[in-house]
Amino acid sequence: MTSSLSRPKSVCDVLASLFRELYGASPRMFRAPGRVNVIGEHTDYNDGFVMPAAIEFYTWVAAANREDRIVEAYSGHFEEKISLSLDALAGPPRRHWSDFVRGVAATLESAGHKLTGANLVIHGEVPLGAGLSSSASLTVATALALTSLSGIELSRLELVKLCQKAEHEYVGTLCGIMDQFIAGFGAAGHALMLDCRSLEYQLLPIPGDIRLVVCNSMVRHELASGEYNRRRADCESGVKLLQPYLPGIHTLREVEIADLEAHRQALSPTIYRRCRHVVTENQRVLTAAKALQSGDADRFGLLMYRSHASLRDDYEVSCTELDLLVHLASSSPGVYGARMTGGGFGGCTINLVKTDAAEAFQAHIARTYSEATGIAPEIYICEPAQGAQAWPTGEYEVLMDIEP
Repeated sequence: MTSSLSRPKSVCDVLASLFRELYGASPRMFRAPGRVNVIGEHTDYNDGFVMPAAIEFYTWVAAANREDRIVEAYSGHFEEKISLSLDALAGPPRRHWSDFVRGVAATLESAGHKLTGANLVIHGEVPLGAGLSSSASLTVATALALTSLSGIELSRLELVKLCQKAEHEYVGTLCGIMDQFIAGFGAAGHALMLDCRSLEYQLLPIPGDIRLVVCNSMVRHELASGEYNRRRADCESGVKLLQPYLPGIHTLREVEIADLEAHRQALSPTIYRRCRHVVTENQRVLTAAKALQSGDADRFGLLMYRSHASLRDDYEVSCTELDLLVHLASSSPGVYGARMTGGGFGGCTINLVKTDAAEAFQAHIARTYSEATGIAPEIYICEPAQGAQAWPTGEYEVLMDIEP
């Protein structure tokens, strides 16, 4: 699946025309990507390691200043316009898409960054509900637009942290920092290994003859949110139970597999399995980074399969549909590895596929998954993309002169 507006010139053309129609002015363009997590699942809230990659599905924000203290935003997806006063942004989550815009503006203002009013037109390419981080893409693109229009200079890291805070306080999502981080720091052609404790990161090249193929199962099971919270609680319980034997540990990040095995009698079988997933997944991310650096795609793919098995058996966050997608991928030509990606209980798998086999893989999975489940999956052939940016002026200024 690709967006009908996926070419940058076409995006700018359409958004410029729509912006002129709505506001009678020429906008500046900003964008931030969605992401897929290649390996490193349920490790972020344990201060562990993750390896996401930005993908070429963007949230675009066309923006221009206005004279008052109002932010007006139009969403192309929802075909709805909202108006927010920069002097009245407080309040709990409203469970509306405007919470993301309101949260970004409020968080920037509360951090001492005085914003000017703005008109925004938002166009999203990131599929909603697919676990590809449409929310972080929206918040980071909005933050970049509002700060740029207001002449506010922020480090990229501060912008990312403020976007995470906006989701916590105004959307009500207690997310880790991975999604905002990769939206801000992603690099074309690279995955990014992030240390979620120190926020140090390393860019790792994805070979040009490999594609990241995302298979959307099109299912989301109802127990997802409750089970996610339960897994976090299991990890915290594991740390507390291990602390008498491993003084000084605060998270599972600090536990080695040998230590876990030596003291497994202190844990219930379930807590032990939860801890084993996190401890071994952290090691898999580190090993996968070395495999990428040495160009060993076979090794990387094997680690993906092991990650999925651990998520399925130890962490128990997979489901029948995700397991089927991984099984179908494992017997497909040109596939190095596959695993579920995201929180689990539905959503997507990520597949490492040879470029020349990607389209045949896409067709094969679409057919066989549909035959087995009666569900038509959405399958996205992706390349690692650039992080958030103001779209280069030389590319779109010409388009600003096009009448709608």
